[in-house]
Amino acid sequence: MSDPVVAPVPGAPNLLLGAYDVGTVGYRVEEFFVSGTAASADASTKADYTTRIVALTPTDPARFSGTVIVEWLNVSGGLDAPAVWFMAHREIVRAGHAYLAVSAQRVGIEGGASLGLDMSLKTQNPQRYSALRHPGDAYAYDVFSQAGRVVRDADVLGGLTPETVVAVGESQSALFLTTYVNVVDAQAAVYDGFLVHSRFGPAAPLDGSSIFDDAGDQRAVPFVDDLRVPVLTVITETDLVGGVRAGYHAARQSDSECLRVWEIPGTAHADNYTINVGFIDSGGAPLADLVGAYAPTRSLMGQELPYAINFAPQHHYVLQAAIAGLVEWVRTGATPPCAPPIDLTDAAELVVDEHGLASGGVRTPWVDVPVARTSGLPPGGGLPTNVMALLFGSGEVFDAERLDRLYPGGAAEYLGRFTDALDTAIAAGFLLAADREEIVTLAAATYPAAG
Repeated sequence: MSDPVVAPVPGAPNLLLGAYDVGTVGYRVEEFFVSGTAASADASTKADYTTRIVALTPTDPARFSGTVIVEWLNVSGGLDAPAVWFMAHREIVRAGHAYLAVSAQRVGIEGGASLGLDMSLKTQNPQRYSALRHPGDAYAYDVFSQAGRVVRDADVLGGLTPETVVAVGESQSALFLTTYVNVVDAQAAVYDGFLVHSRFGPAAPLDGSSIFDDAGDQRAVPFVDDLRVPVLTVITETDLVGGVRAGYHAARQSDSECLRVWEIPGTAHADNYTINVGFIDSGGAPLADLVGAYAPTRSLMGQELPYAINFAPQHHYVLQAAIAGLVEWVRTGATPPCAPPIDLTDAAELVVDEHGLASGGVRTPWVDVPVARTSGLPPGGGLPTNVMALLFGSGEVFDAERLDRLYPGGAAEYLGRFTDALDTAIAAGFLLAADREEIVTLAAATYPAAG
């Protein structure tokens, strides 16, 4: 099979990276069309395709780490969404990694079944993207493999030469990456490691059918035992227990030589960082703006809920540690820490403490020294009729009486205990020392005022 043809596309790509100019964080953005022939997942047929990739690279070549983070863009909302970039771009930029966004699935280009409106590339900008064509998701796996080869072989990084290439994907993309890791990777051998972020129990189909068809195949799919390269999967409470899809708990397996699983208590599949904080979090945003973006809200995509969505920061910060840990694992062989699972009952329900916070899992100061109950589920564990609301969990700040009981010394006592727990989590490898100062500053600024 001949190599894909790669052509640069002048002008700004349709890819929502944030409300800030990435040039202000020392990165440039370039879009390319990639044309080739892809094989179906079962290798029975071939089809021509033209997709797009978007490369973000440090404007100063000396800052390049040698690692490229390649994201399988998420299409659940009806558009190409760089979900891992949203949640962990601060670590990607801080480390000097290059980032490559790949329009791997048909929905992102042509439109199709999703949880949102049709905001495909051809709908948003038909003139710019009229040349794109996607034969269907049965070919998405090979398209993603070819994108990984392109980043090594074609000049899409502005002359930078990658040493390691790591694949990442969140939610629906994580389901596809699970299938990719289990079925495709052994033969393709393109990527040096995988971050599978927020997967549920099942995996994506090989035949190109939508995961939304009749709720998709709900069978639990663990990772294969004979993983070729390191895989780190990050699981929130929503993913673990399920609701939208069968929960990850049914696919649980022990850590191994090439597998680490981090389950994070107090987290939801998506949260305030996903829709508010991440868009402004350039690293230079004013503290007041970040505090305001983290503030509990009942507003979600134009609707008012009867409760606040999850506003806990740990999802963002632990994911950044996961990226750093995976890259270090791939580059040096130093394995990330193993984490205990979140505690579940025999009925696969969360075991919670007296504050309503899940026990077990990756411990952080937000659950060990809490000022709020945050969860991956709605209040009371019921399921809302709106699927998007289910993904965003819930949160409730403790009342003054509880705060006084927990921290009789007030904000100073809270901050001291919080910082001790933070240092424990950093030493364990689940949070990054580079985030310590910011985390402490945010904790001090967000301690609830006396009511």
